[in-house]
Formats: sequence, structure tokens, C-alpha cells
Amino acid sequence: MKVLMKGNEALSEAAIRAGATLYFGYPITPQNEVAEYMSRRLPTIPGGAYIQAETEVAAINMVYGAVATGRRALTTSSSPGISLMAEGISYLAGSELPAVVINIMRGGPGLGNINPEQADYFQAVKGGGHGSYRLIVLAPSSVQEMADLTVLAFSLADRYRNPVMVVADGNLGQMMEPVELAERYPSDADHSSWALTGAKGRPGHTITSIYLDADEMEAYIHKLYAKYDVAERSEVRFEEYLTEDADVVLVAYGIVSRVVRSAVEELRAKGIKAGMVRPITLWPFPKAVLKGLAERVRFFLVSEMSMGQMVEDVQLAVNGQRPVYFYGRSGGNVPTPAEIVAEVAKRV
Repeated sequence: MKVLMKGNEALSEAAIRAGATLYFGYPITPQNEVAEYMSRRLPTIPGGAYIQAETEVAAINMVYGAVATGRRALTTSSSPGISLMAEGISYLAGSELPAVVINIMRGGPGLGNINPEQADYFQAVKGGGHGSYRLIVLAPSSVQEMADLTVLAFSLADRYRNPVMVVADGNLGQMMEPVELAERYPSDADHSSWALTGAKGRPGHTITSIYLDADEMEAYIHKLYAKYDVAERSEVRFEEYLTEDADVVLVAYGIVSRVVRSAVEELRAKGIKAGMVRPITLWPFPKAVLKGLAERVRFFLVSEMSMGQMVEDVQLAVNGQRPVYFYGRSGGNVPTPAEIVAEVAKRV
């Protein structure tokens, strides 16, 4: 049965049904509905707890402590709050702990505003914290995907013992759409080989990210990157729309991909064979599909609610085979289908 829910509410309920019993967060718009929802729901669940931390720094470190015991836990925030969590996210990755972090992006830099934006792409994909690590990054484009990708995030976090970030924007967090949720999302994750659950009757476990010897640290980094290589081969997710005969391919993610889909249809109506690639995993990025399309299309146009960040990954994937153009809006403005159609039409 489908239920009408806000994006922030949908991801919250999905997390609970995926087995998350612990939530730590600090209020910030436009994701406050998550904390409000969790404060009501989690106390009704056996073992559930909601804690409003004193800062985002505290929240991410509470997540660290919780997931170290093998419990499913998450935190959510919005752009400047995620910046404050960056050190803790690096610690999670360095300690190989499976956590879910959700960023409902807003305008920046600095305090910016509470309008939707996509300018945290670099922070999420290139690593907002210090050191050599990667996050798996998922980008929903609907309220249904806000739920579905949150469930997937927990699964991937367990599979790779690594934090996973879901990046949406204020539009997706606030908008309401019908959502269908399973009663329960099963998990077969086994944390017994590493979780800190008490060492009575077994050897103790140690969770750490400190390796003082240079060679030991280097070997550990190579161990991390070995699993990142597996993720890069196995976890790429994307959607293609009308690319089979496309002469022009538009690339967009999240809420902007919905605008671009409309633009593709308008361009087709004008006789311009346009298609779209929508990355669902921002990392690992769908390089292969773009590389393949570059062998036959005339050019690519990337559209984002930023000054252009994903455009760099598209350029790397295309590797100079075809021109890659960019059209974006920032400050909380959303590109319109008419604007994107005009950008494509003037280059055809």
C-alpha cells in the first residue's frame, strides 16, 4: 500500500524498517523532519533511541560508537552540518565501520540559505574529510528512492564495512509523493568478527584507525582500496533514458534529472534526438556508459544545481572524445526545461 510522505519522512521510516534503531542528529533546515520523525518513532521500537546531540561533531561520533557495537545507526544533516561531520566520517572509513550519513543539501558556501542545491558533490564524492578513503554515494531523484536508497545504503555499508552517504536536496526532502515500503527489509549482515560486544568467551576485538608505522599504514590503505576497487566494479548504478538513438546526451542526478527528462522530451518533439544518463551512484561513477556513448553522440550537456561539479567526472569519463558542456543554476534556483532546451538547441 502506498502512503503519501515527505522525502525526509520516507527515508526515516525506511531506515527503521531496514533495522536502524539508533539515530543521532542536530537540527538544521531542510532536514529537520527527520529528527522530528525519529524522536517519535524510535522510542516505540525495542532497543530504539533518539538522541539530539549538542553539535554535528558530537552526532557523528555517537554514530561511531554505536556502529562499533554492530548496531545499525544513522545521522542526517544539511551541508554546513556535514562539513562539521567530515572528521568523523574519515574516522568511520578509517576504522572500517558501516554507517549511513544522509545530506539534504542546501545553499552555500558558508551559512548560505535553506534553499535546495547540489553543491556538495565534491564534498561527498571526492572526500570531505582527510586521508585516503572513499564513500559510496547514492543520489535519489524521487521520494520513493529516498526510501529505497536509504535501505540500500545500509546494505552497502555492511557489505563493504564503510560509511555510505545519501545525497538529496531540500526539494526532495520537503516534497510529498506516494511511497511503498516493505514491512521489514531483511539483513543477513554478520558483525561477529569485529563488533565490540564484550569479549567474554572469545578473543577481544580492536577497532582503530591509527597505524604509527609508515609501512603498516600504507598496507592498511591498500587494504581499504582493494575493497573500493570491488565496489567500483560491482556497485555502479545509473538510469538511461532514450539514449539508444541519441545524438545529444544530457547528464543529471537527483531532482535536476526530473527537469532534464522533461527537457529531453521537449527536444525530441522539436526533432532533436536527445537522451539522458542519470547517475544513481555518484561514486562509483558510471564512467563506462558515458565512455560508450561518447563513441557516437555529438556532445554531452551536464546540468546541476551548482556551478558545475559533476561535470568534471563526466569530462574524465568522456576523456576528450566529445565536447562536454554545462548548464547550472545556484543559490537555490532550479534549472527549467525551457532553459535546458535552449542550451542544447543553440549547440545543435
